[in-house]
Amino acid sequence: MINYDVIVVGGGHAGIEAALASARMGHNTLMVSMLAEQVGATSCNPAVGGLAKGHLVRELDALGGEMGLLTDEAGIQFRILNITKGPAVRGSRAQIDMDRYRMIARNTILTTPNMSLIQETVTSLIIEDNTVVGVRTHLLNEYRAQRVILTTGTFLNGMIHIGEIRQEAGRFGEFAAKGLTDSLREAGLAVGRLKTGTCPRVDSSSIDFSVMEIQDGDTLPNPFSFRTDRVKFAQEKKQLPCYIAYTNEETHTLIEGNFHRAPLFTGQIEGVGPRYCPSIEDKVNRFRDKERHHLFIEPQTAENTECYINGMSTSLPPDVQRSMIHSVIGMENAKIVRYGYAIEYDYVDPTELKHTLETKKVKHLYCAGQINGTTGYEEAAAQGLMAGINAALSLSGKEPLVLRRDEAYIGVLIDDLVTKGTKEPYRMFTSRAEYRLLLREETADLRLGKYGHALGLISDEEMERIELKRSQINEGTSLLETTIFTPTKEFLAFLDSIDEERINDRITGTQLVSRKSFELEKLPKLIPSFGELDPYIQEQILIEAKYARYVEKQSEDIEKMSRMLHIAIPENFDFKSVSGLSNEIVDKLGRFNPPTLQAASQISGITPAALDILQIYIKMAGKK
Repeated sequence: MINYDVIVVGGGHAGIEAALASARMGHNTLMVSMLAEQVGATSCNPAVGGLAKGHLVRELDALGGEMGLLTDEAGIQFRILNITKGPAVRGSRAQIDMDRYRMIARNTILTTPNMSLIQETVTSLIIEDNTVVGVRTHLLNEYRAQRVILTTGTFLNGMIHIGEIRQEAGRFGEFAAKGLTDSLREAGLAVGRLKTGTCPRVDSSSIDFSVMEIQDGDTLPNPFSFRTDRVKFAQEKKQLPCYIAYTNEETHTLIEGNFHRAPLFTGQIEGVGPRYCPSIEDKVNRFRDKERHHLFIEPQTAENTECYINGMSTSLPPDVQRSMIHSVIGMENAKIVRYGYAIEYDYVDPTELKHTLETKKVKHLYCAGQINGTTGYEEAAAQGLMAGINAALSLSGKEPLVLRRDEAYIGVLIDDLVTKGTKEPYRMFTSRAEYRLLLREETADLRLGKYGHALGLISDEEMERIELKRSQINEGTSLLETTIFTPTKEFLAFLDSIDEERINDRITGTQLVSRKSFELEKLPKLIPSFGELDPYIQEQILIEAKYARYVEKQSEDIEKMSRMLHIAIPENFDFKSVSGLSNEIVDKLGRFNPPTLQAASQISGITPAALDILQIYIKMAGKK
């Protein structure tokens, strides 16, 4: 029997972040993975980031996580999504070389001090007095540890569906994990069943890209990691194009004619699938009025020998998949390298967890990633990092790190999971964050770097860079606020020269640059000293100035919520008298009878909106 401080079960994106955080914080850590060469495998699409998902990657990078660095190293195309919209809803996305990403991730694990990797399958937990003390594997080996983190992905009783074919697997070509679910149930944890899916992969040489729309990366690519040299990255990073194709009426008719063979409709699949990433058969069924659906043809490696057909997730039989692919213009002669499939797997109801991601019923057991009901590499990595950090802090007898909803998308993600739970694969969206103006991608290091530094995951040198960035932005925004412009003849002529409307009265620099028409290239013309700053810093100053009033309002709302949580709820308060609360919320409040709004906020499913309504009625009751 071998003893460790922390055991991480699984080598996916959650497992990598959990294990690295634990080891880098000084604890002897073991990663148990079925196949060492599959550590860091991207099971689905060859991309990292996207809307809201990019925020998560930037945040875990600011805390000292690895995904941003891995993406910068393995990336083959970088784009900012929603670039024409406001900065709060933009999202960084990168196509990655899947093979290179996996190799770098595995090598990082193997070369990190305090880290060990063993290739076995965990079949059960060792639990004594409601406390996990280790794991057993299929080789009958026992590994003991003071903390255990489960990051099992889609492997718990995984079942793949391709048409009528069913196969036990955790991922295509890999065994399912058997036995561990029984161990979780025996420990009293609520376990459910979910479903996700993936798309066909096609031989790139068999695709006619000339008839498709080209989709290039950004001219000046931005790295994911704050620790990557931005200038050098933009100069040296080589990018590959993606392409856009479309389904058509022939595709839809073909799919519709085979609904009777689709596991999704025949009852063969029982698990609930992701609402926001439906299979192509589900899209055709739900949106039959649409003439076409987008398909994104994405290279899987730098050599571009194989493409991922994003938008065509399916579990239809192989013959239907072939016909479906061949119906798309440009893919008439396409050769499928691997067929798409659906996969069902077990997950733990996330309301079984504390905000630290430790289970409530089994002490020292943590869960992170798809086992908590989420979907996506980024959501998994974010949870893995927080589970690893909190397991390490717990071992050291220190207070846990729990990020608030106004501090980070990671805080929103975990709070949503542990208080509301999920009955379908949870995906992060910017709309889930109440304070998204404060949680912009580019501010992640300013918001969270202090935590990463205190944990020892961010270097002193990097922290100095963060503080320099903060001081330059603060000084710049202060200068704009204190600089007054008057409608003199000279200044009006200047406004004409930069194509800005004239002013009739005194105006601050902040008021002037907050105009929609005021763009970045005008900033150093207005304040010449800004020309000495990095263009990236100039952009941050402009964004801060443009959104100053809105940010101030959100900050006031946060302060109001903070004060509100301290409000006491009167004894025998009639929650049924509160108009605007759902029956479910009324039932939970009546059952738990929380003494304060703070206590109420910790009850699963009690939303910030419900708390706001409740505090109004408490004040009204007090006046009566």
